[in-house]
Amino acid sequence: MIRSKLRTLLLGGGSAAVMLATALVPATASASPAPEARDAAGAAAGFWSCTVPPGYTYSATQNTLNCGGSGFRTYYFVQPPADNLWACTVSDGFTYSSTQNTLDCSTGGGFRTKYLLRTPKTGLWACTVPSGFTYTSTQNTLDCSTSGGFRTKYLLRAF
Repeated sequence: MIRSKLRTLLLGGGSAAVMLATALVPATASASPAPEARDAAGAAAGFWSCTVPPGYTYSATQNTLNCGGSGFRTYYFVQPPADNLWACTVSDGFTYSSTQNTLDCSTGGGFRTKYLLRTPKTGLWACTVPSGFTYTSTQNTLDCSTSGGFRTKYLLRAF
């Protein structure tokens, strides 16, 4: 008898918890999904903003009415630049090793270039030669294309 009452009580409590969780899901599911944004430790590091703050880059855009003025404005998913991050701009202190043509970075319609950010180091094949580096070899590739043609990629060496 006590076991039966205890079982009924536990089942009732579990059902209430499931109903509460179900009621909360639509409220969180209605928010705009954010692209994957991970820093070196793997924690989420990005947020949606009406501007791109100094020292940040952005990896996605969307149109919004949240940023003032009349009509739609660009909303940026901003995050600190990091090695192996696909970003819409190349930040100071970084180079890039690949590009892609995408709508992710569009601020006015149309395709834009997205860059795979890389921290410069000796032995890295990169699309640019950053300050403090030279190169020891080149290759002709489509990896670095920003307009659909072949471009030079450089094997970096720090000096």
